[in-house]
Amino acid sequence: MIRALIFDFDGLILDTETPDFTLLAEQYRAHGAELRVERWAAGLGTHGAYDPYAELEALIGQPLDGERLARERRARYLAHIEQQPLQPGVLALLADAEVRNMPRAIASSSDRAWVEGWTTKHAIRSRFHCIRTRDDVARVKPAPDLFLAAAACLDVAPEACLVLEDSPNGMRAAHAAGMACVAVPIPAMATADLPPHTLRLTSLADMSLADLLAAVEARQY
Repeated sequence: MIRALIFDFDGLILDTETPDFTLLAEQYRAHGAELRVERWAAGLGTHGAYDPYAELEALIGQPLDGERLARERRARYLAHIEQQPLQPGVLALLADAEVRNMPRAIASSSDRAWVEGWTTKHAIRSRFHCIRTRDDVARVKPAPDLFLAAAACLDVAPEACLVLEDSPNGMRAAHAAGMACVAVPIPAMATADLPPHTLRLTSLADMSLADLLAAVEARQY
């Protein structure tokens, strides 16, 4: 039986990823190159796994001022994120979990300041019993450490936790942690092949928590 929910953050609770892809793709096109979504996705849900400007240099065959490009993108990116609402279904799922007294955690490869800042801005920080970020573990996703740390914080066995994830690296981490995983990829990844997962949704608004738990448990046993 599923007893606890562990949420990813970026892309799952707040879509911080689509603006990143859009802005980076614009920079690539400005240099006569095309950003492949499957290459960009290598950096989703983890940290330090993908250098987009080293790849762009290789594609165009000439050096770039990657630090300048990153600064320019970051400024525009933060302006976009300020306008992003919570992802559809997040608030309803949290409300359903609260009614059921299900423990809730966030496990994110981002740093604590990022996750705490945005969850506070959107007035949902208090709705999670625990937050674990890359500041808390030796290895980020796709290693299982974050999910295992979140389960330990909730005092729930890993096999009784349900992970909600959008990134392939996060799904690999959930699988390595021995946890059921609901995949909710962002639109850019809508047609992508994904690592092993228990159930795939287009949005957290697709199902009530009761139906989601029933569907996951039917596939597990």
